Amino acid sequence: MTTSKASSYCWKRVLGGLSGAMSIGTGAYGAHGLKSDDKISATYKSVFETGSRDQLVHSALLVATPAILPCTKSANIAGAFFAAGMAMFSGSCYAVGLTQDRSNGKLAPVGGFALIGGWLSLALFKR
Repeated sequence: MTTSKASSYCWKRVLGGLSGAMSIGTGAYGAHGLKSDDKISATYKSVFETGSRDQLVHSALLVATPAILPCTKSANIAGAFFAAGMAMFSGSCYAVGLTQDRSNGKLAPVGGFALIGGWLSLALFKR
């Protein structure tokens, strides 16, 4: 394995692992720290939990990306889509859930498109 391939694998493994650990923490906070007293806060709690769940799924996928796409450039593109998408989508969900203000979720659609871009990268890039 060349140095560039090793470092390509490393950043996705490290970032995916850290992001996965964070998603477990946010999931626990969403389950135990956010209290849903009425219908509106239950809605915001659900948005927060969606962010945590999607972050966990895409963290695992980010870690697996080099195994799916060993080609360094392709893996980096897919990984960048996943990393940016998780930050924007899940981050927006966390902001909406914590502030109970939907105006804080403006980056969620962009993040969702980035996550779609990551999945399409896995499907369309050659190994």
